[in-house]
This record gives sequence, C-alpha cells and structure tokens, in this order.
Amino acid sequence: MLDVALFVSNATQLKVVLEQGPSSLHYTTLVTLISISLLLQVVIGILLMVIARLNLNEVEKQWRLNQLNNAATILVFITVIINVFITAFGAHKTGFLAARTSRTPL
Repeated sequence: MLDVALFVSNATQLKVVLEQGPSSLHYTTLVTLISISLLLQVVIGILLMVIARLNLNEVEKQWRLNQLNNAATILVFITVIINVFITAFGAHKTGFLAARTSRTPL
C-alpha cells in the first residue's frame, strides 16, 4: 500500500510541475526525477508479482528468488533516494490553490 501511496504522490507532483510549465525553477530536473521514480515503481511492482508467483519451496528456484528479491530491494532503495531529491527540489502549488491552502483559519 505504501508503494501505491508513493505512486499517487508522484503522479500528483508530476501534475503540479507540468501545470507550472517549463518556466518554473528545476522543471526539467523534477519531470525527469518524477518520471524515473514512476517507472521504477512500476518495475518494482512487476518484479514483486513475479516473486510472489514463484514457489520458494522448490530448491532450484531459491537462487533465482534470492536474486529477484535483491534486485527489488536495490530498486526500492534507489526509488527512495530519487524521492528525497524530488522533495529537495520541491514541486509547489501556485495560483489559486496555493493561496487557498496557505491561509490561516480565523
């Protein structure tokens, strides 16, 4: 479920960056990082489905499952690092939504 939440968050961030347009600061960097993150998340999801379908009790498949599990772990780590950079560069809402959400209640 955390992967789904991160995927939705990245999709929302990509939407915000694309709405701001190429004139915004770090536009190309953010679009690239968010796109890579989304792609990696899809690959990780497919990899986890493959791992789930293989039988761990079959000795000849254990080595392959171990390799797939290591690959999934490395890809998750890379995705986390990429998302740290996405957060550092930041995709902030502008215009009406930003003004509406930044008001303090009376």
